[in-house]
Order: sequence, then C-alpha cells, then structure tokens
Amino acid sequence: MGCKCANSPEEEEEIQKNALENGNEENNDNDYNKTFKNNENLLGLNDQDNQEKEEKNNQQNSNIGNNEHINDDINNNNFNNLYEPKAKYEDYPEKMVELINNIRGDPVGFADIIEESIQNIQQEEDKNDPSNVKLIYKKKVKVALNRGEDAFREAAEYLRTLTPLPPLAFSSEKCIPLPENEDQLKDPTFLREQVEKMRGETQIDVFFKDLVKIPEVSGLLMIVDDTNKNVGKKRMTLLNKDLKYIGVNSKFIGKTFIAYFSFSR
Repeated sequence: MGCKCANSPEEEEEIQKNALENGNEENNDNDYNKTFKNNENLLGLNDQDNQEKEEKNNQQNSNIGNNEHINDDINNNNFNNLYEPKAKYEDYPEKMVELINNIRGDPVGFADIIEESIQNIQQEEDKNDPSNVKLIYKKKVKVALNRGEDAFREAAEYLRTLTPLPPLAFSSEKCIPLPENEDQLKDPTFLREQVEKMRGETQIDVFFKDLVKIPEVSGLLMIVDDTNKNVGKKRMTLLNKDLKYIGVNSKFIGKTFIAYFSFSR
C-alpha cells in the first residue's frame, strides 16, 4: 500500500495543512499545531459538547487550504465525467449535491469506487521523525487519514448493505452564510452563530464544514469518514433516509477554500 518515502518540504507542508483541515490529530509537533489546535470538523445542533470543544480548540490562527491541484482518480460509469472543474470552482455546490445524490441512489456502485480508491492510500515518513509513518490519501491532493484501508473497506461494506435512497432536494434558504474575510474564517464560533441566526426562519438538523475543494475527493472522504474524530457522523448524515433537504455554500477566502453543508428533514 504505497511506499515509505521522504517528502520534499513542500509536500510535507501540504500534508500537514490537510491534516489540520480534516481534524486529524497525529501531527502534534508541527508548527501549525503550535498555533492552532485541530478542529473536529463536524458540528451538530444537538451535539453541545462537540461545539464547545470546537470553540475551545480553535482560538488561534490556522494556515490552511492551499491545494491548487485537480484530482482525476475516480472513474466509474455512474460517477465519472461529472466533475470537470470550472474557473474558481464556482460549480462546487452543484456538483456536491449531484455527487451526494448519486451516492444515495447507487450506494453499491459507490462502494466499488471506494474500494478502487484504496490504491491511493500511501504511507509517508514524517520528515522530522522518520519513525512516525503517516497514512495519507494522495491523488494530486494530500489528505491525512487515521486508519486508512480498514476504514475504506468498512465504508464500502456498509454501502453494500444499503438499498437506494431518495435524493436530497437543494434548498437555497438552507445555505449557511459564509465568512466574508479571514477574521471570520478563523473565528471558531462563526459557523454556529450563523446557524443560530437561521433557526428562526428554517430548520437545520445537522451542519458541518469542509475544506477540500475537489468535489469527488470531498464526497469520497465524507463517506469513508476517516479524517476526523467524529467517525461515522458525516457518513450517517449523507446516507440518512429521513433527511430531505441539503444546502451547500462555498467560496475562496484568499487561497483558502471553505464549504458549509446543512441538512434537514
């Protein structure tokens, strides 16, 4: 499953950024973790403990979100050729809704894609500590993983137990307002505050953020759900038969890509 090889400084920096973006706690000695403790990346309105941890952990600045490559690793009759990127990824919300609904409509087909994607899991040594071997998902973008192949296979097996689910309907009124500037982006309370403001006007049952701008990689890693401490919550949300509506909002703030997702019954 990949080779153990030394990384260039640029590659090492990129993998550390992705580890932070996805709530992975394994790189505790790098410079980013000295100023920014990892967020849990997944918030739920009924998960007060998780939200409080989010606020406590994210008090400092984070240097995140600078992957400028395009992933081309997923090829399947039901899913390929859907995600040719446009300028500045302005079609991300549309493609994410399309991808999520394709997964819901054909979970067994997407299980095949997950298994095919195992070949993109690699082991790489920490440049500062060669004895520390990291697991990453690497296909023109690097994302740090916790368990790797086992998590991918478990996710695929779970999808094979499912019957097709109805599609989620996109709702513009459920799209959570995005940060306007870097200060808001770095504010650990911003997302929850925006949802709280929306509660009087519309129902939102689950919400979370993502920082992977390539739709097929983002969707894949949400289903595998091996990049944060709340393992299984994103997958259960995307595959929840009781949910009916989805809101997706995304943008670049400087070089950082951020997307907000919301789901409701």
